[in-house]
Amino acid sequence: MAFGKGCHLHLIDGSAYIFRAYHALPPLTRKSDGLPIGAVSGFCNMLQRYIDGNNGGSDAPTHVAVVFDKGSHTFRNDLYDQYKANREAMPEELRPQIPLTRRATEAFNIACKEIEGFEADDIIATLACQARDAGGRVTILSSDKDLMQLVGDGVEMLDPMKNRRIDREGVEEKFGVGPERVVDVQALAGDSVDNVPGAPGIGIKTASLLINEFGSLEELLDRAEEIKQPKRRQTLIEKREQIELSKKLVQLDCDMELPFTLDELEVREVEPQKLLEFLAEMEFRTLSKRVADALDVEPPVIMDTDPGGVEVEGPADLPFTPENYERVRDMEALQGWIDRITERGYVAIDTETTGLNEMQADLVGISLAVDAGHACYIPLTHRAGGADDLFGSDELAEGQLALDDVLAALKPVLEDEAILKIGQNMKYDAKIFARNGVAIAPIDDTMLMSYAMNAGLHGHGMDTLAERYLGHTPIPIKELIGSGKNQITFDRVAIDEAVKYAAEDADITLRLWQRFKPQLHQVQVTTVYETLERPLVPVLAEMEMTGIKVDRSVLSRMSGAFAQKMAQLEDEIHELAGEKFNVGSPAQVGEILFGKMGLEGGKRGKTGKYSTPADVLEDLATEHDLPARILDWRQVSKLKSTYTDALQDHISPDTGRVHTSYLQTGASTGRLASSDPNLQNIPVRSEEGRRIREAFVADQGKVLLSLDYSQIELRILAHVAGIDALKAAFHEGQDIHAMTASEMFDVPLDEMTPEIRRQAKAINFGVIYGISGFGLARNLRIPRSEAQGFIDRYFERFPGIRDYMDDTVKFAKEHGFVQTLFGRKINTPEINAKGPGAGFAKRAAINAPIQGTAADVIRRAMIRMPDAIAELPARMLLQVHDELLFEVDEDAADKVVEAAREIMEGAAEPAVKLDVPLTVDAGQGANWAEAH
Repeated sequence: MAFGKGCHLHLIDGSAYIFRAYHALPPLTRKSDGLPIGAVSGFCNMLQRYIDGNNGGSDAPTHVAVVFDKGSHTFRNDLYDQYKANREAMPEELRPQIPLTRRATEAFNIACKEIEGFEADDIIATLACQARDAGGRVTILSSDKDLMQLVGDGVEMLDPMKNRRIDREGVEEKFGVGPERVVDVQALAGDSVDNVPGAPGIGIKTASLLINEFGSLEELLDRAEEIKQPKRRQTLIEKREQIELSKKLVQLDCDMELPFTLDELEVREVEPQKLLEFLAEMEFRTLSKRVADALDVEPPVIMDTDPGGVEVEGPADLPFTPENYERVRDMEALQGWIDRITERGYVAIDTETTGLNEMQADLVGISLAVDAGHACYIPLTHRAGGADDLFGSDELAEGQLALDDVLAALKPVLEDEAILKIGQNMKYDAKIFARNGVAIAPIDDTMLMSYAMNAGLHGHGMDTLAERYLGHTPIPIKELIGSGKNQITFDRVAIDEAVKYAAEDADITLRLWQRFKPQLHQVQVTTVYETLERPLVPVLAEMEMTGIKVDRSVLSRMSGAFAQKMAQLEDEIHELAGEKFNVGSPAQVGEILFGKMGLEGGKRGKTGKYSTPADVLEDLATEHDLPARILDWRQVSKLKSTYTDALQDHISPDTGRVHTSYLQTGASTGRLASSDPNLQNIPVRSEEGRRIREAFVADQGKVLLSLDYSQIELRILAHVAGIDALKAAFHEGQDIHAMTASEMFDVPLDEMTPEIRRQAKAINFGVIYGISGFGLARNLRIPRSEAQGFIDRYFERFPGIRDYMDDTVKFAKEHGFVQTLFGRKINTPEINAKGPGAGFAKRAAINAPIQGTAADVIRRAMIRMPDAIAELPARMLLQVHDELLFEVDEDAADKVVEAAREIMEGAAEPAVKLDVPLTVDAGQGANWAEAH
């Protein structure tokens, strides 16, 4: 059939299919020789679904081709040697699968096209233009934004993952211009993924406004002198050659000389024998059966190596049947599970222990799952007496395998780099195994997958995820161990009941993984998960197990000193109040402030008593000494109860160190949360708070080393908001707070007073958090009108900050999320809320990209740090916001500073090139206070 009017050409972006398949599916190897084939399996399933969905009908294609990239060097690399220089190397397990996807395409009897020196996009562009000129229709199966310049006049795109058609209106929604001007917008905006430079500081939104105003890129560049905004005008004039080069890089070649014709792409019938032979060679049992059934032929006989086709829709829908959960009673049964794990190349795993403290809990049992709906539990140390044994017998229940034997059998599997271990909150299990001599790796974590996709939307615990995504309510742990004073440890739970509970956990984890793994790619957070979340798990586990030494005697002395300070403050408070009362009683404080003294702002709660939370007292403290002194008393009281007293209970009797636990999912911005104990909230603004760090000490012969990012969030703000004055100050190494004060208050730097600088510092950091006049007044303890005046002047001197805030809120309202510079999505579900919560939601949205980017930077540094200091006598102990704390040999401190500083200051690159340098302050000492 000659191609012409009435013909319909489908062009499939083969490279997009491959990477979609690779990231969507679990690891899979061919049993006969161990060849990785997971991506090939997914690719074949996608082609089969494509054929099933386009078999007949008025809209079915008459011609079709799958188009691939061939090689990495193209004519664009000759134009610009840095083109796509930032791209990460292809995963090693994917490399041998690339030629197999070409063979798969041919096996399905679909035309397979690639040309050396040209990208698949150029081949698609040439074919689309040829087909359009011949009077035919074209559908491009891809979501690649670069192909959107082809849309129109009979050419459309179809996003096959979302089944969404992209027409002219869709392109205008994406780029703000029609398809014919997409290349102009891309030339200005550049592309960080492909390393297209573009015009610095101009994004898609600004680019589209400029192109719509001037009509074309060429007209814009010729008339750049007319641009009113000085920075933008200067960029367009000075970077003209770079912008013109960028257009050449993004412009698709529609005039290639092709070694084939459109007629050669005519749809052909599948040849059953050819296709089934290929599927049999790949050992795809499930797909072979499905294809054979569709073609009404006998399927080939293949070894069972394909995990149910690895299609994620089905397993999650299987019923949770306790009868399918096995109790492993002997080593032969355990070996059967090990064989299945080895065959599949992955396993969902969970541990049951005697408590939540990983440094003290004992291992009670292990659960495993490799197929949805089937799982096992290996009881190890359940006690004979069970829940009814009031005396806690140490005698083990019968029918359990020996702990050492099980660990010895599982150790090769759990440490095998070719077998993926899947868990929910895998850091906990990794530490339990590490304490039992097993270094479990590599891992996938369903909790972190959920967090990468849904930060800010809901919690990420197993119960929440199971109910939300699997429609299943797990067995509550309280049903087994009780609660309160009658709670028992898991080793006293009856084994039969433990099997149902523990095996269900492994089953749920596997099903969540099968659902989440492909979704990471669909919502475009695979890079966030793979580069910021998953590799951080072993780093945090090692830090937590190392812990930090704490001197109990120092804490005891501080507790005594704080008690004296509290007594002194009580005397001052009683004198100011004119009577004695219980300062620790909020009700009595309220009666004094609002009842006796008649201060404004008093509100009675449901009990009829005045409420005196910190924010109320902070407001009052700007006008009166008494609430200020009460705030001081409360702070010292909290330091004593929360830190100097409580920290002593957290010192491990085995190590003499405190072992905090870091939660990766604790904040939607990516900031880590510390608990048991929380070492991130130790106050540093007050002298008393800073003194607590004196109790954190180095081992003998060692020192503590602190490396702290200098004003990282202000630097990121300068970058994202394009504040030239701030960027210049950071490049010149100026005192940023003094510079801000000079800019705002017209005070020369040599006449700067500490008070003016302190006010500027409070505004600098307050603005990042969207601080109000009320909030700044509290922080500085000044009248609200004066504080609001400071903020108003700040925005007048740095107008780019207001533009950033407005743009960020607008983006959040349109999309429901904001993003960090590294692609982390922070959902903002309350951004369109009305009432009291609206202001907080806006401030959170404004701050999230800045705080989140800073959090991403330090995560990247932490992930790289172990390799950087591996050969040095140093251990990373703590992460506290923008600071990393190390314990090092005294004579190696300088080397560690040099190595760690290089990692931290370069942590953003190559993913992000900031307009300002990141700098790190370093200090060392016998204790944390001296080091910081």
